[in-house]
Amino acid sequence: MRPKSLKSLLTALVAAREPILITGRPGVGKSEIVEQACAQVGADLIISHPVVSDPTDFKGLPFMNPNGEANFIPLGDLRKILHVTRPTVFFLDDLGQASTSVQAAAMQLILARQINGHKVSDLVTFVAATNRREDKAGVSGVLEPLKSRFTIVELEPTLEDWVDWALHQDWLPMELVAAVRFRPKWVTEWNPSKAIENTPTPRNLAVVGKMMSLNLPDDTAFSAYAGRLGEAAATELMAFMRLYLNLPTAAEIAASPLSAPVPSDPSSLYALIGSLTGAATDKTFEPFVQYVNRIPKEYGVLFMRDITRKNKNLQSTRSFVKWATENKDIIL
Repeated sequence: MRPKSLKSLLTALVAAREPILITGRPGVGKSEIVEQACAQVGADLIISHPVVSDPTDFKGLPFMNPNGEANFIPLGDLRKILHVTRPTVFFLDDLGQASTSVQAAAMQLILARQINGHKVSDLVTFVAATNRREDKAGVSGVLEPLKSRFTIVELEPTLEDWVDWALHQDWLPMELVAAVRFRPKWVTEWNPSKAIENTPTPRNLAVVGKMMSLNLPDDTAFSAYAGRLGEAAATELMAFMRLYLNLPTAAEIAASPLSAPVPSDPSSLYALIGSLTGAATDKTFEPFVQYVNRIPKEYGVLFMRDITRKNKNLQSTRSFVKWATENKDIIL
């Protein structure tokens, strides 16, 4: 299931108080999508980490009443979900890494909605996430009786969903978005290994985007990017960013859209589209469209698709309407 569809499903199931278990490889945004869905439906979020819990956390501490009867006292976040007064998501992150005893202890929580006789509030929805066994993330599995309590969906990242998210993050450099368009495998492919080295994931790309704003020297930047993406991807990213030095600037294109030079190689065209998308405003959009009409149509489509995602108001401009009319056979 792609991220946009998962968010839609989550908002529906959270409102209906139906448990859902999200599976997927590390770094694809499972936790962030849960946070986004909670924000959309106005639900509070409590994050639990069963992998560092023991069964007592889901059972409570035993104590003796003055009348001699034994009982259990729920602890921490478990105690909170007994008395919440607002819609709340109790999120069990990395559930598949938890021990079987902890998973077994969690079963009463999901099915009976009780903690040793203490009833969980009707305003609580249970959501869980886990990596898969093939991800080499220490997942031994999820107990069959526990699995049967959830609707299980697998999250598969897509390039378009990542780009759509990235275009609305003001802090994320457009050159990174352009680089990911040029190398979509950084989002869509996953090759876990035993080496102590990171590989590109949506999460790691977002961190690199933050690093790019630090203006690090080239050698330091390479080491930082490699620490998140691996050396091969970091080398490609640094080479892609150097393309910007040889491209016509957005200001030059805005001033002379019909005469500014047009690159021919695909990597430069991807970089150019990223540059124009980041620099487009109400004033520069018209000359940018004039320039874009001079480049291969598939790259012009990328520009129009990305810029109208970033700023939907541009769809009502004369330039966009004219372009859309002349290219009515193209679906953005």
